[in-house]
This record gives sequence, C-alpha cells and structure tokens, in this order.
Amino acid sequence: MDNERKKVLLIVNPCAGKTKSRAATFDIVDKFSKNDYEFSVHTTTCRGDATEIVRKNYEGKDIVVCCGGDGTLNETINGVMDVPSRVPIGYIPTGSTNDLATTLGISTDIDKATDLIMSGKVNSYDVGLLNNRYFSYVAAFGALTRASYATSQKLKNKIGHLAYILNGFKEWKNIKPVHMRIEYDGGVIEDDFSFGSVSNSTSVSGIFKFKNEDVKLNDGLFEILLVRKIKPITAPVVLGKVIRQEYDGERILLLRTSKVKFTSPDEVPWTLDGEFGGAHKVAMVNVLSKAIEICSPENPLFEKDNVFFSTEPETETV
Repeated sequence: MDNERKKVLLIVNPCAGKTKSRAATFDIVDKFSKNDYEFSVHTTTCRGDATEIVRKNYEGKDIVVCCGGDGTLNETINGVMDVPSRVPIGYIPTGSTNDLATTLGISTDIDKATDLIMSGKVNSYDVGLLNNRYFSYVAAFGALTRASYATSQKLKNKIGHLAYILNGFKEWKNIKPVHMRIEYDGGVIEDDFSFGSVSNSTSVSGIFKFKNEDVKLNDGLFEILLVRKIKPITAPVVLGKVIRQEYDGERILLLRTSKVKFTSPDEVPWTLDGEFGGAHKVAMVNVLSKAIEICSPENPLFEKDNVFFSTEPETETV
C-alpha cells in the first residue's frame, strides 16, 4: 500500500495582526504534519513576496495556504492567477481587519481555519482585475481609502484595526472630491465623488457593510458604492448613512456590474484590498467570474456550486 501525501505550499506573513502569524506558524505546521501533509513553508519579508513565492513554488502543490491579512491573500491570489494551474487557496486570517474572512465565513481561530482547509471544502469565487492587477474583494478611491495603506505597520501591530479607524477619521478634514466619468453595465454617471468602491464582500475596511441579500460572491457581478461630493462638515452624517446602508440613489448609490470604467482628468490613487493600487487616470475593472477556488464553509453568499477537492491520502494497491 503506497500513500501519496497531499502537498501544501504554506505562505506566512510574520508581521500580520500584531505578529499573530509568527506565533501561529508552529501550530499550523504541527497540525498539517500530524494529518499526513507534506508541506513547504515560506515567510514574506516585503510587499509582493507572496506573489513571487506562489510563482516559484506552485508546481506539484495540491493547495496554496496563506497565513496573514487581506493584503497577504491579495498577493497570493495574484500569484495563483499568474500561473497555469489554478491550485485551490486556503486562508488562515491573522490580519488586523480580515474583511474577506468575515464574508467567507472563515474563522479567525487558527485551529478552526486550519481544520476547514483540511476538510477539503472549497467554493468558486469571483476575482476583480483593475487594469493589470488582481484584487480579491475591493478596489476603492477617495475618503478613508488612504488610511488602509498609509497606516504604519508598527501602529497596526500595537493596536490592530483601531489604527485604521483613527487614521481614517483624520482624513475627513482633507476630503477632496474626485471628478469621475463612470461607465458600467447599466449606464454612465459623471460627477464629483468623495468615495467610490467596487467590491465583492459584505464588509469593506470593517466600516462599510452590505446586506447579505445584496451580495453574491460568485455571480459574475461586483457592487459599486458611490458617494457624491460632500462637505467635511456633513461627512459624519453621510458616513452614518453609508454605515446604516441608507442608499438614497442620489447622494449615495449602490449599483451592480460585471465591468466598469472610471475616467478622471487627473491621476487618482486607488487602494486594492487595503494596499496601494497605484494612481490612474483610467481604471478599468473587470469581474472574472469563478476565477479561483478558495477553502470556505457552506455559505448562502455563494451560488450552489460547492465542491470538494480531495484531502484524503490516495492509495494504490501494489
């Protein structure tokens, strides 16, 4: 009897979530080992590392597992999308916010998240592409977005998600509307906007929430949230309405589309999954339907195409 062990590529961001990933690495490795997995472990040292690790080490692997925050998952997805074999992705969320993990229903308990990966349950998931870069759950511009990538790692390690909120509120006094022409499946809008996002999640930055009935994670459509020009003095009131999901169709709009083109006279900074996504005069966003498979539990946000990948050791009678 010859057992073929499942091969895992484990990517760890040791700085994520108050360095929670670093402390968890031994427990993750121990659990995989005890369940007869063969694995290689790689740690990230700088931005973009996870993508390169996938590109160089994906061959022969049955699953790629990343341990870190939303940014680490973003880089891992970029790596998987760039290689010929779309190997399934496992996610052990140890970041400061973990927006996508919340949406997917993945526990932030490391032991439970690892158990989910070993259960073999995966769902197909839509991925976004902004110009030439993939994102997993949100591309955004305007108010609050800079805080997601400008907050220092030291502060995030010290106080976690609160660091984003504190920096975000500092931005309100410097709100500068952006003129945008927005072409999407349902038409064209042109105006000045204080905030805009294209997302595939029920939570953005741990602040903006969407109703479960408004979101499907593999339907080929993303949600566009737009907030027209607001004055700093009225910003808290408008923010409150967005948080309460009071979309009036005039000042605050919620749309759905499979693709959208943003055009502005000046370069506009974007954030992708909480990381800086470059400054663009033209930002073309496409939804790549069911582009990846990600380990996740039963979830009504997914269309009914749940599948399993095999995690049991294969046996061959000799």
